[in-house]
Amino acid sequence: MLIPINSSQISKLIPAVGTGSQFKYALGNPRKILQRVIVSSIGGFISLIISSTGDQTNNFWLFLCVGFFLYIIWGPILESSRKNLQLRKYKFFSLFDGYVSDIYKTEKIESSREQSNRQGRLEVIENKRTWLVLELEDEDGYLEKLSFPMENKHSQIRVGSSIRCLITSDNRNFDRDFYLTDAWLPEINLWVGEYPYLLRPAFEEICYIYLNK
Repeated sequence: MLIPINSSQISKLIPAVGTGSQFKYALGNPRKILQRVIVSSIGGFISLIISSTGDQTNNFWLFLCVGFFLYIIWGPILESSRKNLQLRKYKFFSLFDGYVSDIYKTEKIESSREQSNRQGRLEVIENKRTWLVLELEDEDGYLEKLSFPMENKHSQIRVGSSIRCLITSDNRNFDRDFYLTDAWLPEINLWVGEYPYLLRPAFEEICYIYLNK
């Protein structure tokens, strides 16, 4: 069941500026954090050295130096805000109220590197992670798959569990080129999804309002 959402509600559900949970996602794994620290440190020290030369542009370089040192903070904020704005650009939004029709696992390669074995030959070392895939349906039939990294808490999910999310598209009928946000399973009060687009208390309130009319 797709229930059209008033566009005025979207700003309450999908913030323009990244939230704390979105910042945490954008901050990334330790490897990504290390990359940000390296960029921040190198850029900051180079800018600091140039700003100390005393020429007419030293204020600009000093400002740039501060910006580089704060990159570890504003980088994830900018990344998460960009993801939010990309979703908010869609023209049409609807609340999907359906159920989980199938559940299965898949393996995704998150990173890979080449490494020499004992014989001196190069071999590819892959870092894999288990993802859970939920197939979603409603009274009109199959909708789409929702996939996300699997955690222990996801063992609660069962076929037939109720699930709710936002579906967005530039097509009013939502029959092609649509996108799903993270989703809420109200029966077990569990949120799932790769990226936390929605402000969760606001979405739960919207569900209560729209589904109890």
